[in-house]
Amino acid sequence: MAVFAVLGVWQVQRLHWKHALIARVEARVHAAPVDLPGDARLSGAGGHDLEYLRVRLSGVYQGKATALVRAATDLGTGYWTMTPLRLDADGTGDARQVWINRGFVPEGTSRATAAASTPEGRVEVTGLLRSSEPGGSLLQANRPQDDRWYSRDVAALAAARKVGAVVPAFVDVQAETAALPTASAVKPVAGLTQVHFPDNHLMYALTWFAMALLSAGALAYIWRRA
Repeated sequence: MAVFAVLGVWQVQRLHWKHALIARVEARVHAAPVDLPGDARLSGAGGHDLEYLRVRLSGVYQGKATALVRAATDLGTGYWTMTPLRLDADGTGDARQVWINRGFVPEGTSRATAAASTPEGRVEVTGLLRSSEPGGSLLQANRPQDDRWYSRDVAALAAARKVGAVVPAFVDVQAETAALPTASAVKPVAGLTQVHFPDNHLMYALTWFAMALLSAGALAYIWRRA
């Protein structure tokens, strides 16, 4: 009975945490874009608290380094088009690089075709900051040696493409403005970020509290029989 009661209280606490998370994310995705945080903040203990932060970037795409990562969306199965963006140099002269998820391309799209869709020249990007996804998906591990990617692992992608140091996060594009148009017939579909969090904690809490009540009833019954 005590264990079930504790589990019920824990789920109530999770419920409040989840509602606060949803409210924070909803506020972020509709907020005015801000500059990309520094690498130290992104890779620190609070890096995950920046998830879905709306950011603005400008720089030049490294189109030849484009990678395709397996994706399942409302448009069907296909790939996320991941391309590193070399950002404009800051006041110290350093130019950071960040992987950009330019959007979805359908099954059958080749890497060469996706790379050809990369705008040349300077681009401006607005999008949502996302945490890196190391290792692979739940069912399949990334296979860099075969250029098969099942998650957006920015460190592994950078190592495979030999592009050097990258920001320890990536950005899902919402809007992309290019100085020069691209002649490619394929254009990744942006803006497909799934901002949805399962919220079943109230049901779980009620289940655990019901089990605690049933255990109390069983305890009372056994006590009376004894």
